[in-house]
Amino acid sequence: MSKFKKDGGDKDPAISTSSLPDIVFMLLFFFMVSTVMREVELKVSIDQPEATEIEKLENKALVNYVYIGEPLNAETYGTASRIQLNDAFASVKEVGPYIETRRAEVDEAEVPLLTTSLKVDKETEMGIVTDVKQELRKVQALKISYSTREKMDADKF
Repeated sequence: MSKFKKDGGDKDPAISTSSLPDIVFMLLFFFMVSTVMREVELKVSIDQPEATEIEKLENKALVNYVYIGEPLNAETYGTASRIQLNDAFASVKEVGPYIETRRAEVDEAEVPLLTTSLKVDKETEMGIVTDVKQELRKVQALKISYSTREKMDADKF
């Protein structure tokens, strides 16, 4: 008879988890640095007009953008000004349903704060802009802003 018993000598040692928080934070930092927030891929060229009296929009999450300009791919889409909503071309009649869909995505308390921002090329004729504004009136999207660049004074140079 032996005095000492071998009790479970074949068990694997426990895995050390002391470096686990370091690994998790390293992965978190990697994904934070390498992730790019998705923005709209412009399919129209927009050379914004310049203005002297401009104001910045406060809450950009409550802004719906409508892009109007000449298509970048003129061979396929022609040279006439086109409307872009999100990542696709649209007709004037699609502007109203687009705004209503975006309005349904936000809380009811934030609906009065929604702004429609028109990013229009400075060479675009006003006919298409007027048509878009008429469609916005039909869906009661009356809070409209025009996106511009700040005009640089010659004195600043």
